[in-house]
Amino acid sequence: MAPRRIIIRNHSSEANLFARRTFIAFAGVLLLLIILFSNVYSLQVNSFEKYQTRSNSNRIKLLPVAPNRGLIYDRNGIILADNKPIYSLAVIPEDVENLATSIQEISTLLDISADRQEKFFKAAKRKRRFKQIELQPRLSEQQVALFSVNQHKFPGIFIDARLKRYYPFSELTTHNLGYVARINRKDANKLKRQGKFENYAATHGIGKLGIEKYYEELLHGTIGHQEVEINNQGRILRTLSYTPPVQGKDLTLTLDIELQMIAKRALSGKRGAVVAMNPRTGGILAMYSNPSYDGNLFVHGISSKNYKKLLNSKDLPLINRSVQGYPPASTVKPFLALTGLEEKVITENTKIWDPGWYQLEGLPNKYRDWKKWGHGWVNLTKAIEQSCNIYFFDLAFKLGITKISTMMEKFGFGDYTGIDIYEESRAIMPSVAWKRTRYNKPWYTGETLSVGIGQSYWTVTPLQLTQAITTLVNHGERKAPHFLKAIKEVTTDQDGSTQSALEDVIYEEQAPLVLKQDKHWDIVLKAMHNTVQKLGATAHAPFKGSKYDAAGKTGSAQVARIKQNEKYDANKTQENKRDNAMFIAFAPYKNPEIVVAVAIENVAKGGGGANAAPVARQIMDQYFGNREITSSIDYASSQVTAETEQHQHQAHFQESD
Repeated sequence: MAPRRIIIRNHSSEANLFARRTFIAFAGVLLLLIILFSNVYSLQVNSFEKYQTRSNSNRIKLLPVAPNRGLIYDRNGIILADNKPIYSLAVIPEDVENLATSIQEISTLLDISADRQEKFFKAAKRKRRFKQIELQPRLSEQQVALFSVNQHKFPGIFIDARLKRYYPFSELTTHNLGYVARINRKDANKLKRQGKFENYAATHGIGKLGIEKYYEELLHGTIGHQEVEINNQGRILRTLSYTPPVQGKDLTLTLDIELQMIAKRALSGKRGAVVAMNPRTGGILAMYSNPSYDGNLFVHGISSKNYKKLLNSKDLPLINRSVQGYPPASTVKPFLALTGLEEKVITENTKIWDPGWYQLEGLPNKYRDWKKWGHGWVNLTKAIEQSCNIYFFDLAFKLGITKISTMMEKFGFGDYTGIDIYEESRAIMPSVAWKRTRYNKPWYTGETLSVGIGQSYWTVTPLQLTQAITTLVNHGERKAPHFLKAIKEVTTDQDGSTQSALEDVIYEEQAPLVLKQDKHWDIVLKAMHNTVQKLGATAHAPFKGSKYDAAGKTGSAQVARIKQNEKYDANKTQENKRDNAMFIAFAPYKNPEIVVAVAIENVAKGGGGANAAPVARQIMDQYFGNREITSSIDYASSQVTAETEQHQHQAHFQESD
């Protein structure tokens, strides 16, 4: 039997091994502690401000507070755009003991539709129970009163009030003021690009058209903030501070709402537009397009049914006809006469023989006058008084399209007037270059003749006409058409009190239109004065008996082409192809205070003198306080027969080689 081997333990070696392991473990723990305390130091000391800010953001929240939108007034201080309280019914679910039963009972009481109830419950599933949810928007006064009496029965259900835009004159001012409607994605993206999105954090609406859009930055104001403490669920615990919003600025316009009312009444049952302006300042006194529509429909979100009704209407109420193009017809003859005088093509005494037609040499087509038998011998003054087409056919032929278009552009035709709304059209001032660019065709002499009586491709807006008349009556001094008259400025004194004052807006002077001879202005203006004041002239009958000294020019614009041997008959012509009636006027003749342009579409009978001039008469009667002659007189049936331009459409307008 082999002897058993005995292993003797080396206690010294084991002790050394244990010591080494202990040291390594201690070093590891120490290193981890160093790392831990380094991180604690970094968090508590080096990054203290950073993490305290993040901690505060979890505890403190800034809630945006929307500013009140600035108000809009007419020149007499009558409010045109107001902020009206709107009441809605809201619910905080966690404060309602039996939500389904309470919603059913309150819906029965206030006649809330099943559709609204369904939308409420869908929203309640998405939101936290302590957040308020809208049950019924836009409560009526009766609903508000009924709920107020029974509110004690419905804890957790309350009325929420907020301000919404309201236009007290509805369709009377829509095309000028525009309207405010909900901010959509396109609006939001634009605000972001402009760096203004944060200022709209609590705002639901934005200006969409007209003054509301053009002066959005002034009207909106500056956002305020409410600093609140919240818990980890987002519930507000208390308010820490409050920075009030800055209300938008109030605007005073040059518009006169009484003139607007007269314009609406005068255009009742007609499609057309009226523009009245102060030639001394360029301020718009009235601008009305008929038919119009109620901008309040868009403030709360127009229904699909109502929008389609407006969009598909044959009368096109959404179009602002005041800034859309019409053939100017004979209303531009004074400006063409001035061009002829300037270019020395004619003088005040230049006469031509009018047999009732005009013919280019070597061509068979005849361009007819509105007066079948002609006007006989006609000079410049008589040509404007009687609106003689033949005189202006001849003048246009002698001038040529280049000289005509060059001078007309100086009066602002074919360009924006610069008025403070965005919906303006440039209309068309034709020229050789324009036709080549547009149609890639040459210009024909026959087209020049048509331009000579305000036809062919030429279109103007009623606003452009008022601007051109203003330049004419001011002997070349230009005025920029505008709506804004004054801005309400609010200042804060050292003691904290606030004061407000209206500051008039100063507009830059524009370069004047200078003529070679200043007397040319007076020649043309005198002829326009005779057109209204002289017995037998085209606009005499509508202004008979007026207590102010007016001047003007009539026009009847052909809409559809008439063949050479065809005779125009309004009764046999489709309504949308009937002639338009045009008229321009100013008063008083010496030192004018008001200029007016009127356009009426597709008249059934008569021309500018019978249809458009009476509208201008009513505007001027209102302006000068001569109210006894209004709608009680049937101007259209007055003795405007052979002297008017009711047959001017019979002139033949045809391209000629």
